[in-house]
Amino acid sequence: MKLRFHWRLLQGGETRGVTRATGAGQQATGLPDLENQIRFCRQAEECGITGLLTDVGAAKPDPILLSAALGLATERIEFIVAYRSGLISPTTFVQQVNTLSALLRGRLSLNIVAGHSPLEQRSYGDYLAHHERYARTEEFLAICHAFWKNDGPVNFSGTYYRVEGGRLNTPFISPHRSFPELFIAGGSDYARDLAISQGTLWMRLADTPENLKASIAPVLEVGKEVGLRMSVIARATREEALHATHILLEGLDPSFGDREKESGFMLKSDSVSIRETYALAENEWLSQWLWTGAVRTHGAPAVALVGSFDEVAQALIDYASLGVTQFILSGWPKLDEMLLFGKEVLPRVRALEVGLRLHTHCL
Repeated sequence: MKLRFHWRLLQGGETRGVTRATGAGQQATGLPDLENQIRFCRQAEECGITGLLTDVGAAKPDPILLSAALGLATERIEFIVAYRSGLISPTTFVQQVNTLSALLRGRLSLNIVAGHSPLEQRSYGDYLAHHERYARTEEFLAICHAFWKNDGPVNFSGTYYRVEGGRLNTPFISPHRSFPELFIAGGSDYARDLAISQGTLWMRLADTPENLKASIAPVLEVGKEVGLRMSVIARATREEALHATHILLEGLDPSFGDREKESGFMLKSDSVSIRETYALAENEWLSQWLWTGAVRTHGAPAVALVGSFDEVAQALIDYASLGVTQFILSGWPKLDEMLLFGKEVLPRVRALEVGLRLHTHCL
């Protein structure tokens, strides 16, 4: 299977020095920035990126509406729409997703998350504990699948949802699928089990290949995919890449107090993957290429592959050799790093993929 590389969508008002905590408090983050975002989408198309992650959260615009606007202005790029159960009914959700698929000719997938902040969940009217949110999402996606099968009225009676005689006249439209790819995000056993039962892919935060191997095995064994979300700092030489990490951290304004804000955010989060990644960040380097130095200011997905173009390409192939097939990447600034990745790293990955496929075939 050819590796697929996605990127995180540019946020409104985003600049190089904006951290997770600072960005969440800016008004521009909560507004569409269509001119810059459409330009970003078109450049992603040109440099070989498959899809763009459209975040969900109270600090950002609605991902479905934003994806519709951006999708109508683009031709090839796909949109990975992040969403949580509990915000709307599964029937309404499928109706919205199916409508979006018709508008975009199937250029969308879903990144299903359970929520990482009990405070934010309660602001949406959701008071369930972490494990209950996954149990509810199990029911939510079971109902979604029933609608996507489109073989009669949907009837469901569970702990969290009840549907009687559900019918929708708008099907999911795609030249390749009868339902969207479902990325199940999270690092807990609950997330992994949900990916196995209802998803098409388990999307994890990055760790070393050695640490990932055992945890992803049950997902691969049932024929589901595994993906990783991380960041990238790739340069012509390792020394240049290391210099870029220093520039990134030196460019932060200490007056924002982002380390304290980020620490407080982590302590209030009930996300297993966020807490585990912050624990990993006690060590700045998890391996020769995997850097955690930006986690404490930019959030858990800031675990980054750092190195030369060749080194980063080989590190991605090392993950592929475990069975990882998709990546959601980011960088600082997003556009510059994405263009550099498409020009320098992606061709190297494609060349190495040929050798990996030949090796796998011979085995």
